[in-house]
Amino acid sequence: MISNQILQNTIDGLKNITRREYCILDAESKIVVTTEGNNTGKYLPQVEAFINSQADSQEMQGSHYFKIFDEYLVEYVLSVSGTDDEAYKLGKLAAFQIKGLLVAYKERFDKDNFIKNLLLDNLLLVDIYTRAKKLHIKNNVQRIVYLIECEEKKDSSLPDILRNIFPDKTKDFVTAVDEKNIILVKEISGEGQAEIESYAKMIYDTLSAEAMSKVYVAVGAPVNDLKDVSNSYKEANMALEVGKIFNCEGHISHYAKLGIGRIIYQLPLSLCKLFIKEVLKDKRVDSFDEETLMTVNKFFENSLNVSETSRQLYIHRNTLVYRLDKLLKTTGLDLRKFDDAIIFKITIMVSQYMDYMEKQSQNRM
Repeated sequence: MISNQILQNTIDGLKNITRREYCILDAESKIVVTTEGNNTGKYLPQVEAFINSQADSQEMQGSHYFKIFDEYLVEYVLSVSGTDDEAYKLGKLAAFQIKGLLVAYKERFDKDNFIKNLLLDNLLLVDIYTRAKKLHIKNNVQRIVYLIECEEKKDSSLPDILRNIFPDKTKDFVTAVDEKNIILVKEISGEGQAEIESYAKMIYDTLSAEAMSKVYVAVGAPVNDLKDVSNSYKEANMALEVGKIFNCEGHISHYAKLGIGRIIYQLPLSLCKLFIKEVLKDKRVDSFDEETLMTVNKFFENSLNVSETSRQLYIHRNTLVYRLDKLLKTTGLDLRKFDDAIIFKITIMVSQYMDYMEKQSQNRM
């Protein structure tokens, strides 16, 4: 059904152009919107009689009334002030316009429901292709799912902003399956990874400027069949969670670039605890001071290059060596050795994952 705000804007625009008063009533003969007075919800008995009659239009009490059908049922009744021929023509034109809106909105929400059910795996395989054909949605084209999350409750204006960025409603679909996330199912026509990433950056930059809270964008993997769109959605969901755990400074996560984080995210917590205990004994990663962790992260960023790391940290090479030796005494791991560096890198990531899951568990309580 068309929103009352859209109906009100429509008849207000008609009034400004034609200098006539307009009113729209529902199938129960109650005023939905009007350009004259504040009579919303008022029941008009003469309209009920008109609805039950065989006539499609009727002149009553100084106005022309017109039925607006949804298939074979009366959805709205429109009235326009005046009993002259011009009022009749204006009423027919206005009724035609609202009928067009009704059809457009019905098609949009049918597509919206289809995409939601597709994402949630609520459709049988045969239903996917049958309904897609009826809704004129192509099957064998490449699509990808972008999942957008706002840190606070979802801003109701963001889906419309996203639709303005991607206005082709036959190819790109914007929907939501919960209160916090917005989903874009986009046709990509075989674009490469660079193009997929540019769309993600465009979405992030635009919505970040409009939202009142932090925005995260996660990207699934491209699929070539409608039935696989739900897989891209699940991958985007994983990318969102893994990105928030391990991609601390970034707000865009790609399923194709999750790396080892994807493996750690799927480990049972009991196994993670055993690993941490084995490597750090009775210590935790957060027991190391901030200076040590910053040094280690920069050392990893520079591929275990001592000279480059000391240069970027603005410290003497010997100072960096001293810090690494100090960590060696504490953990038994020499980060200048590749195998030990891998173990400590995984230890940091496993610890991040455990901390995140612990916070999630507390939030649910």
